[in-house]
Amino acid sequence: MAKIGHPIASMESAFTSLLFAQAAPSQGSPLSMLVPFVFIFVIFYFLLIRPARKRQKALDELVKNLKPGDRVATSGGIYGTVVAVTENRVQLRIADQVKVDVAKSAVTGLDESQ
Repeated sequence: MAKIGHPIASMESAFTSLLFAQAAPSQGSPLSMLVPFVFIFVIFYFLLIRPARKRQKALDELVKNLKPGDRVATSGGIYGTVVAVTENRVQLRIADQVKVDVAKSAVTGLDESQ
């Protein structure tokens, strides 16, 4: 009668040979190793970089076209109505008889709740 080896020992042997087979250096061309990095960059570009640029362009256009009467929100959480616009500042009315000057870069969007 033939003696059958222990199943765990044969699995360890198969696992060890698989490990050594994967650890062997591949002889692929440098171009084939560069392809996955290019692919990942393209995915990042279309999922992260391009939409962020689009949002930034829209915000720049909004800030450039601010005019008195627009309701805006600032990065500090202040909501107000634009009273005056200068080169670098926007004057907001946040309550009756209360006006605040903020940097144009602090404006984050239009307040369309009202």
